[in-house]
Amino acid sequence: MVTFLIRRALTLVVTLLVVSVLAFLIPYAGEGDPARKILRARVSDPALDPGQVEALTRELGLDRPLYVQYFDWLREVLSGGFGYSFTNRTPVQELVVPALGVSVSLALASLLLALVFALPLGIWAATARGGKVDNAVTFMSQSAVSAPEYWVGPVLVLIFARTLGWLPSGGWTGPAYIVLPAVALALRPLGYFTQVTRAAMSDVLASPYITAARSRGLSYPRTLVRHGLRNSMLPVMTLFSFWFAGLLGGSVVIEVIFNIPGMGRLLYTSVVNNDVPVIQGAMLWILTLAVVINTVTDLLYSVLNPAIRVTSHA
Repeated sequence: MVTFLIRRALTLVVTLLVVSVLAFLIPYAGEGDPARKILRARVSDPALDPGQVEALTRELGLDRPLYVQYFDWLREVLSGGFGYSFTNRTPVQELVVPALGVSVSLALASLLLALVFALPLGIWAATARGGKVDNAVTFMSQSAVSAPEYWVGPVLVLIFARTLGWLPSGGWTGPAYIVLPAVALALRPLGYFTQVTRAAMSDVLASPYITAARSRGLSYPRTLVRHGLRNSMLPVMTLFSFWFAGLLGGSVVIEVIFNIPGMGRLLYTSVVNNDVPVIQGAMLWILTLAVVINTVTDLLYSVLNPAIRVTSHA
């Protein structure tokens, strides 16, 4: 187990270094001079003064070699800073951390809501495989997967905010404001979680140790909970971690529709304004959390399934 943890720790360090390079280079991936992009976002005149471009380039340190900019940026990141926004000169940390907290809350709410319904539906479909219940659950899960957020969000606003007046249509000032965006984001993971739970539980129910457990006198519900649920949760847990990491910065549409000050909306406005430090800081936080989440998932996976540790050691 110690060797397994050391290997995972070394892999995490190397991956985070690669992530830092990617986060730093992302704003430079497109064509054009960053200084010109920033000035073009600030002024409406398409004809930029070359003197202003040169002055801004020196002010922001963009005239230095790229590797020098990277190491200076990395040194500042490791000391707890991410620089200042190009557009309003606000510390990047003051913009990213609150937005990250909002996105984490929204992602957890939507995924936990999806799990609450997906697990019983998937188990129910697996225990009635091939029947009417299975067909109905499969149809509903496939429909949920096919429902895009840019359509579901406005429909929810139209019904529950405009027509019925039960919930607010946008903003982020209280618990009621999280309901509609969480439901809109939960539909697609609900469909995937249901299908994966059904497939995993079907495989588990067909395995010999379930038959052996039943032959020892365990009741069917107890067999499902004690043996079936634990083993069928492994792929669901992996899928949960992927979705959680993806929603941290991938809920742009929902955050814009519901006027939520999360990471997706922050990235969107930063890209529009060519705000390089904010883009770098936001992407570094998102990619780092994604790597950490996947590493923690691997560790939990190895706890639930010790064979993984044996395979990794081999």
